[in-house]
Amino acid sequence: MPKRTDIKSVLVIGSGPIVIGQACEFDYSGTQACRVLRAEGIRVILVNSNPATIMTDPDFADATYIEPITPEVIEAIIIKEKPDAILPTLGGQTALNAAMSLHELGILDKYNVELIGAKVDAIKKGEDRQIFKQLVLDAGADVARSYIAHTMDEVLAGAGQLGYPVVVRPSFTMGGLGSGFAYNEDDLRRIAGAGLQASPTSEVLLEESILGWKEYELELMRDTKDNCVVVCSIENVDPVGVHTGDSITVAPALTLTDREYQNLRDIGIQIIRDVGVDTGGCNIQFAVDPSNGRVIVIEMNPRVSRSSALASKATGFPIAKIAAKLAIGYTLDEIPNDITKVTPASFEPTLDYIVVKVPRFAFEKFPAADATLTTTMKSVGEAMAIGRNYSQALQKALRSLERRGSSFHWDELKLDKNELLEISKVPTDGRIVTLQQALRAGASIEEAFEATKIDPWFIDQIILINEVAEGIRAATKLTVDVLQEAKEHGFSDAQIAALRGMTEKQVRDVRYAANLRPVYKTVDTCAGEFPAETPYYYSTYEQESEVSPSNRKKIVILEVVQTVLAKVLSLTTLACMHRSRSQMRATKRL
Repeated sequence: MPKRTDIKSVLVIGSGPIVIGQACEFDYSGTQACRVLRAEGIRVILVNSNPATIMTDPDFADATYIEPITPEVIEAIIIKEKPDAILPTLGGQTALNAAMSLHELGILDKYNVELIGAKVDAIKKGEDRQIFKQLVLDAGADVARSYIAHTMDEVLAGAGQLGYPVVVRPSFTMGGLGSGFAYNEDDLRRIAGAGLQASPTSEVLLEESILGWKEYELELMRDTKDNCVVVCSIENVDPVGVHTGDSITVAPALTLTDREYQNLRDIGIQIIRDVGVDTGGCNIQFAVDPSNGRVIVIEMNPRVSRSSALASKATGFPIAKIAAKLAIGYTLDEIPNDITKVTPASFEPTLDYIVVKVPRFAFEKFPAADATLTTTMKSVGEAMAIGRNYSQALQKALRSLERRGSSFHWDELKLDKNELLEISKVPTDGRIVTLQQALRAGASIEEAFEATKIDPWFIDQIILINEVAEGIRAATKLTVDVLQEAKEHGFSDAQIAALRGMTEKQVRDVRYAANLRPVYKTVDTCAGEFPAETPYYYSTYEQESEVSPSNRKKIVILEVVQTVLAKVLSLTTLACMHRSRSQMRATKRL
């Protein structure tokens, strides 16, 4: 169906302040939405309390309000701007909760403003824990045994039925806010108390413990014609118990059989249909018991999420842009793929590479913070890398953190196997390196799995990296074959130099002399099946480059490294200038 003609203006709700668990990925999504809507000739009104964002730049909306994201403020904007519709699904949980408040207060009906992107019923079904649980069961899928509570007395009664440990999950929150694993009553009172306070509906879901299970996520989209696509499958390297935003993740999922993947896909599509998401995207999280293969559905977000931004970059499929088009009436088969220009958005992306995301933490800036990773998100950013195999992508991602000690190393061991395994039992930001050292010290796959519950396949990949490292160190000469194998598994020149007792420049000179240089492969959403008009690229070490030569003029942008203080001062100054400029040129005031 073509674009709706009854929508002339849209109010886009931003995500507000950048906080841990809800950060600049929603600025990315909201910016894409504003650009798409304006390109379609729709007047865009934007409200966001955070001026230091791209979306609040004067060029992205026809009217920008830098105001608190509250029902009262949004109602005042509605009175003044008279939008035909409100789009809340690209502004994170803040925007979604604001939209629900507008509905519950009768403001949407009062001013005849339509909610697009997700209907109220779909939001309730996806966000309300009890409703979603029943919906999953009706779809023939399984959920963890659970208990809904609204008071502390109900919480304690639920724990008595389920037994400890118990998972606490508040309704209508994101980033795992207020959630956690309670091992005793003291834990439960503390975590559930915070959860009841964090939930706008004072509701928490208590679940049986699924600690140590494998965790997966599917990014899906659906339109009004019931076209459904699975944009991307994502697998957490860490088991259940670590928030997906704090876990190393990999796309596509690597440890599922085809039968298991198709089962998750069928469940996901049935759920998105039953929830009623028909003009946008969502993500659904699953847990799989490694001992018997039992699958349960953890939760669903009926909106664009943090994972959606990751999936967009990983696949080249612009989820936020397409979600905005679906919201104004288009269907997936009518939207052309940005990269190929010939395949429609209903054409599911195919990956011929591996993507690894590694979270970045800043515990040094929060001395009182608990560095143990739990179901509450604590990362402040992430690095994503693409490679031809998992070991290559993993090593590239770890180095991309640009933090001392974040990469694998092969220095002299300072602790024995048992000490390293004991440390790795507790999820922390450095556990992957601790595990690598434990495997170097002689830990078996079985011992490593028992300590961490990380899937044996991922553990075996670290063993492979260690074996390649020892091969580099033991080689009588740094030959082309040795270098080629090292590069295929993601080793940097600096890592090779450390293993060989050489300088980084010496390794690079040997590599150049052997004409061993990176080539560039495409991210084109279709694994090369169709010609790519506007792909982007990742580096790897193979024989053939997929970059087409161009005679166009080119610009190289060099980033100057600054001190932390200089960065802070610069960002502060830019934020002030940005706000001032926005206020003077485009920001509307109530």
